[in-house]
Amino acid sequence: MSSSPMHRSMQVAQPGGDMSLVQVDTPEPGPGQVRVTVEACGVCHSDAMITAGHLPGTTFPVTPGHEIAGRIDAIGDNVTGWSVGDRVAIGWYGGSCGHCDACRQGDGVLCPEIQVPGAAYAGGFADAVVAPAVALASIPDELTAVEAAPLACAGVTVYNALRRSSARSGDAVAILGLGGLGHLGVQYASKMGFDTIAMARGPEKASLAHKLGASHYIDSATEKTADALQARGGAKVVLATVTNAAAMSAAFDGLGRRGELIVVGVDMEPLNVTPLQLVDEAKRVYGHASGNAVDIQDTMRFAAQSGVRAWIEEAPLEEAGAAFQKMLSGQARFRMVLTTGN
Repeated sequence: MSSSPMHRSMQVAQPGGDMSLVQVDTPEPGPGQVRVTVEACGVCHSDAMITAGHLPGTTFPVTPGHEIAGRIDAIGDNVTGWSVGDRVAIGWYGGSCGHCDACRQGDGVLCPEIQVPGAAYAGGFADAVVAPAVALASIPDELTAVEAAPLACAGVTVYNALRRSSARSGDAVAILGLGGLGHLGVQYASKMGFDTIAMARGPEKASLAHKLGASHYIDSATEKTADALQARGGAKVVLATVTNAAAMSAAFDGLGRRGELIVVGVDMEPLNVTPLQLVDEAKRVYGHASGNAVDIQDTMRFAAQSGVRAWIEEAPLEEAGAAFQKMLSGQARFRMVLTTGN
């Protein structure tokens, strides 16, 4: 009797534990599922929340990874519209219940039963992943798997936030932070036709901001961000990609009339914004969460058309632990992407 096929997987055995390379059985896709041969998988800050056990429903051992790019190699029953060999990406939205109000309104990324790869099922730090077909986004031919992977979470988060904001071409849009999310936010904002302002700490980041497409740079170490924005007439949107509530709060008064502070960076500290600040000039502050599979597809298509690309550093799958720590320490500029050699 022949043994079941196996594949490599980087697993964390317990909350906060180290990653270990193990061999696991390669499962067959069930009804409504496909199996994807993973070619690349981005390393995201949200993976730390999963490996720490902070995401409800996570069971250990876990295989992290929700910026997945690869090819379909097997299809389960009741799956239509996809074929073996199709190039696909899977992001934070890894499936949903399909019957709640959020899902029925096309807002599955806010489904209370959302299936996040790495938490609901084994993620992309592996040679293969089995996922619901509803989670698949088609990768354009212009993008490699390594280029596509970070767009499935980081990319869709900023692109979707900007295109759903009240900003229109020509409006002033400020990107707070120039990290993994921010460097993509500046690129997308510029290519979408906004008057793009980058805000970060340190004069040395000015050249980087301009290289990414920003028309203006504000050094928050030497300037008050709100005053600097108001000197330019106020921003229609401030997209907060940093994980610093104080920096977000400091930028709020830089908004113009009916301006919006959109929060995509996560911090456990409260924002310091008063009701008077909100009522004055009818400003808003709200959070934005990623996007569904079609949103990911749109994000990649726009990147293929416009030239937006994540700046990445590659590492082989077996070095996932070191790549993960490099991301957490802030030493990675800007996105770590694991490659499998498949």
